[in-house]
Amino acid sequence: MTQQGVQLDQEQFCCSICLHLLKDPVTVPCGHNYCSGCIEAYWTRGPEAQRGAHSCPQCRQTFTPRPVLRKNTMLAEVVERLKETGGGGGGLQDVVVPPPPPPPPDSCHAAGPGDVACDVCTGRKLKAVTACLQCLASYCDAHLQPHRRSPAFKKHKLVKAPAAAELQASVCPRHDEAEKIFCRTDRRCICYLCSMEEEHRGHDTVPAATERAERQKELDASRRTIRQRIREREADVKALHREVRSIDGSADRAVEDSDSVFTELVASAARRRSEVRELIRDRQRLEVNRAKELRKRVEQEVAELRTRHAELERLSHTEDHVHFLQRYCSGSLSAIGESPQTVSGHVRPLRYFEDVTVAVSRVRDKLEDILQEEGTNISKTVNRVDVLLSTPSEPRTRPDFLQYSCPITLDPNTANQYLTLSKENRHATVLKRQSHRQHPERFTGWCQVLCREGLTGRTYWEVEWRGDVYVAVAYKDIGRRGNREQCVFGFNDKSWCLHCCKAGYDFTHGDVATKLPAGRVSSRVGVYLDHAAGTLSFYAVSDTTTTQLSLLLHRVHTTFTQALYPGFRLLSAYGDTVELCDLN
Repeated sequence: MTQQGVQLDQEQFCCSICLHLLKDPVTVPCGHNYCSGCIEAYWTRGPEAQRGAHSCPQCRQTFTPRPVLRKNTMLAEVVERLKETGGGGGGLQDVVVPPPPPPPPDSCHAAGPGDVACDVCTGRKLKAVTACLQCLASYCDAHLQPHRRSPAFKKHKLVKAPAAAELQASVCPRHDEAEKIFCRTDRRCICYLCSMEEEHRGHDTVPAATERAERQKELDASRRTIRQRIREREADVKALHREVRSIDGSADRAVEDSDSVFTELVASAARRRSEVRELIRDRQRLEVNRAKELRKRVEQEVAELRTRHAELERLSHTEDHVHFLQRYCSGSLSAIGESPQTVSGHVRPLRYFEDVTVAVSRVRDKLEDILQEEGTNISKTVNRVDVLLSTPSEPRTRPDFLQYSCPITLDPNTANQYLTLSKENRHATVLKRQSHRQHPERFTGWCQVLCREGLTGRTYWEVEWRGDVYVAVAYKDIGRRGNREQCVFGFNDKSWCLHCCKAGYDFTHGDVATKLPAGRVSSRVGVYLDHAAGTLSFYAVSDTTTTQLSLLLHRVHTTFTQALYPGFRLLSAYGDTVELCDLN
């Protein structure tokens, strides 16, 4: 019976490192075969050599210690027969030997400075074109073939080579594993083994892809906010441009009208005509310069917003979840300040130059002595021209403050073990020790609690207190464990605190206390925050039925770099309470 021919593919007997027929073939523990010299060189001079790691270039399985390699005699004999038979007629019948693999294409240039080199190439490193997120390695076109041919690599995620430069930052330095888990408690990426250790036990951990999806939503919202702000500021630029033309036109008309009136006056009125004309021109130049300067600032802001939007756009399209989270959570890209108030709808009607003409007309028929008297009125009229409204000041009446009120609640995860929360987490009382579960955000050394809501923009809230209470605002990253100064409100640069007691008030920030003037003590305190303006004000509210706040206790002028969280500290005496007031 005629024996069926065996058809062999020469690529099955090629080393995946040098891409030629195996020479002195050896088998690594995972089952893959290489030239003895190639795999030894890869382990000695490869990218993992400095870390003392020894892995298979194809499947990335790591071996500890370095395996002792022995020649695969059976595979060596098959390779030798392939070389001897050439096109057939040897120990293996009808062996079909394809031509050797072609040399690397011209596109596979040697890796130069700034390029990502192939992790598999030994000797002359070729420029990598693709990286594998599972293998955490970069490949040139030739060494990428196993990922394209083998079903074992079908589910591996491949990305363009430039992203490979960031792969090493995604590897845990302690366990040499991919950091595919995000610890929300510590706000950083970790590997699976890190999540099992004591350091992260009980922490809130999620897959990096899940956290990326949530952060992506925030990024998209930021992009929408920036786009909206760009539209608003562009509208401001157009409005200011129109105002410049209007100011010029109105002033020109006023000058012309004034000239026609003054030419009818007697010679004694000539001096007054010149004075009025100069007043108008001076005011014209002042208002035009103000409008042009503001237009320039707005145009600059639009350019900065476009640059910020472009950065967020690039970040939103990166495929590496870990790189995205590292960049986005650093703070420099997530946080967006409040938009300055637009000037489009805050322009005064341009009627004052026309009023100048009317005033001059009234003077036309009067005598010189009356002209002298009315000249004062003309000067005042010119000076009243004010096109642009200034930035709104701090509210003055309680109804003005209430329009900035927002609902805030206490966060049980931050409450000290001696604090009891009630009334839908709006009331806190000092009682005996509670059985709160452990949480990384809980204050352990002080009877303190923070609110859930981080505040930016303009916000107002009121607090009812009894006993010895500290009303504060703090950054989210204030210390939590122990009784160190880094953890107590007012004793560090991350919190601002008003102390309220029967004896009066005092204010503390950065461990510097300021005694406030003595006066009537109110059990209700109002807090007004203008985050963008950097102001924080504390008021004593003695009567909620009137429109006036009774007393400004203290005002802070600074620059806030993060969202602020309202917080409270109660002394350990039983019965001290604090409650967030319902202002709806």
